[in-house]
Amino acid sequence: MQDFDIACVGNAKIDLFLHFDDANKHLKLNEQSNELYFHLGEKIAVDKCRLSPGGNAANVAAGLSRLEINTTLFAEIGDDELSDKIINSLKKEKVHTENVSRLKDHTASVSVILSFKGDRTIFSQHIQKPHDFKFDNLSTKWVYLTSIGEEWKNAYEKVIMYVTKTNCRLAFNPGTVQINAGYESIANVLNATNILFVNKEEAAKIKNYELRIMNQEDNEKKIKLLLEQLQKLGPKIVVITDGENGSFAIDEKGQIHTNGIIKTNIAEKTGAGDAYSSGFMAAMSQGKSIKDAMLWGTISSANVIEKVGAQNGLLTKNEMEEKTKHA
Repeated sequence: MQDFDIACVGNAKIDLFLHFDDANKHLKLNEQSNELYFHLGEKIAVDKCRLSPGGNAANVAAGLSRLEINTTLFAEIGDDELSDKIINSLKKEKVHTENVSRLKDHTASVSVILSFKGDRTIFSQHIQKPHDFKFDNLSTKWVYLTSIGEEWKNAYEKVIMYVTKTNCRLAFNPGTVQINAGYESIANVLNATNILFVNKEEAAKIKNYELRIMNQEDNEKKIKLLLEQLQKLGPKIVVITDGENGSFAIDEKGQIHTNGIIKTNIAEKTGAGDAYSSGFMAAMSQGKSIKDAMLWGTISSANVIEKVGAQNGLLTKNEMEEKTKHA
């Protein structure tokens, strides 16, 4: 049995990025409705194309490993060439892959990410898998649990059983499927959670909290209220990210912490949240304060969005420490 600092549980997949220049005449954006139009059946030239490893759990695992956190990944992939690419990428990042299951006659899940005028549209494929993870031989200080496909409840229940039995700590970043299932479906997970990561919209949706933003001052008041409300559901620490408004956290004593963004040139936003989580978790696992953890998360996220792909901008520990000196 090998000891790990953090075990990540969730998805590993392939991201296909299609980048279109702002002047591309085949795509039209209605700025009022935020709808993107193109002609059905038309052949549209792609300005840039890139294939990259992705998936929430795999992104966080790679980020943690680069920050010298001993990390393993629990995920299910297929036995095709794209699945080979996932495994090879994880090994290159020095993520332990013995808990990545390769399912016979399955293919890797793929997301197609259309990038246009500084924003992205994601076409996400979830191939049904059993998610029959085995934690019998796992020894870890933390479990980082994130989004899984449609058959997720059994896997989540196994994680709760494991953290309850071993008293290891749980970090939780629910996906869209889990949040849409309703609070009751994840109430037991929230109750066992040490650190909850959500963005502002996800935070409001967990229990259908009212979220009407009138101005910036009101926005901060709403987020602080969300932090307090979510903490009452069980998580000891709650972290809410809010795009250009930065991130907010409530600690175990009920103290609110804030951290602004780092302005940077944005190439593509995919993986920004995962990068924040990996930076935050790496700092926390090394005994740093919540304020420092928020800074690590912010730096990691800012660096990732400077590059195309969820993992290309992830920082090493030396790079992170150097950047914190100038933050």
